[in-house]
Amino acid sequence: MGHDQTLERRDSDIDVSTMSEALGFRLRRAQLAVYQDFNEAFSAKGLRPADFAVLTVLNKNPGLKQSEVAEALGIQRANFVAIVDGLEQKGLAERRKSDTDRRVQSLFITEDGLAYLKEIRPIVQEHDDRISERLGGREARNLLSDLLLKLYESRDEE
Repeated sequence: MGHDQTLERRDSDIDVSTMSEALGFRLRRAQLAVYQDFNEAFSAKGLRPADFAVLTVLNKNPGLKQSEVAEALGIQRANFVAIVDGLEQKGLAERRKSDTDRRVQSLFITEDGLAYLKEIRPIVQEHDDRISERLGGREARNLLSDLLLKLYESRDEE
C-alpha cells in the first residue's frame, strides 16, 4: 500500500467494530454528535456549550463562587476561568468580590446575559427537538436522559 493510498483512507473505511460495542465509545460518539449539532446551531451567536451551561446555572443561582459553578458542571477550574473571562468580555456575566470574604469572587449573570438567554431560547429548543427526533421522539429522549442520569448520579454516591 503506497503512502498516497493511506492518506485517502476515510474514517468510514476503518474497522472499529470491536470498539463500537463498548458503551463508553458509543456515549462519546453520541456526545460528539450532540456537540456538533449544538456548535452548528449556535456558531453564529458565538456560543459554546460550556458558555451556555454557565449562563444557565448563573441565571438560576446568582452569586455562586467560581469553584461551585465549575464543580456543578464538571469543568476543570483552569478551563473554567477562561470561560468566565470570555463571558465577562462579552458582558454576559460578571465577577463580584464577596461582602464577607474579599478573596472570594461570586458570579452573576448580567442584564445583557439574561437578554441573551431569552434571545437564544428558540435555538435551544430547536436543537433539543432535533436531537429528540434523531432518538425517535420525546419518549426516547426522556428514557435516554433518565438512563444517563443514573450513570452519573450513581458515581456521585460512591
